[in-house]
Amino acid sequence: MTTISQTAGRSLSPSSSGGFFSTLANLAHALFDRLERRSAVKTLNELDDHALRDIGITRSQIEDAVYGQFKAELTRYL
Repeated sequence: MTTISQTAGRSLSPSSSGGFFSTLANLAHALFDRLERRSAVKTLNELDDHALRDIGITRSQIEDAVYGQFKAELTRYL
């Protein structure tokens, strides 16, 4: 009985359960982010050159624009 009453008041340490679930949530978020970006690249690749020019990118800049590198490059000149 003593063992039960001593362990009943203890809570799980945050690192044992919180760390696992936090890591799992981060992995799920990264997966969904990757899938969303791949979908955006595919959609932009399906546009013709005129439509791409209308939104301000060329075909060779699609992946940079989707992954955020293009935006950083543009702000350097603004």
